[in-house]
Amino acid sequence: MKLASLLALALLSASMPLRAERKIIQPKEFAPGAPFSPAVLVDGTLYVSGQIGRDLKTQKVPANFEAEVRQVLDNIGIILREAKMNYADVVAVQVYLTDMELFQRMNAIYLTYFKDQRPSRTTLGITKLAVPEAHIEITVTARH
Repeated sequence: MKLASLLALALLSASMPLRAERKIIQPKEFAPGAPFSPAVLVDGTLYVSGQIGRDLKTQKVPANFEAEVRQVLDNIGIILREAKMNYADVVAVQVYLTDMELFQRMNAIYLTYFKDQRPSRTTLGITKLAVPEAHIEITVTARH
């Protein structure tokens, strides 16, 4: 009876999922205290929070749209590096634009960051972002 109980317990614990290892990615360039983490690494997959093209030192969004797109992708690059990843590790991208007329201009810059083996991507036109002067927000998922 004791052996049967131990065997049942072993089978039960083997069938239960293990808690995933979870690490908050907080690059020093990003000010602490936001109500979210810049990214979370779980079992080798990096989930990057939506990033806007705000300069991390001045906290200002560039007036030029192309500069804003570069800034948002550079900010994502900082997060990727902190997680010991790069743009080639990105598997999915979500782009949110406040004006779909900006799509081609965004895409021209985007293609300089994702040259080949491009990730899957969704692009949505939205009415506004949490930061009124921002025109774009991007989030990515990456995996080694």
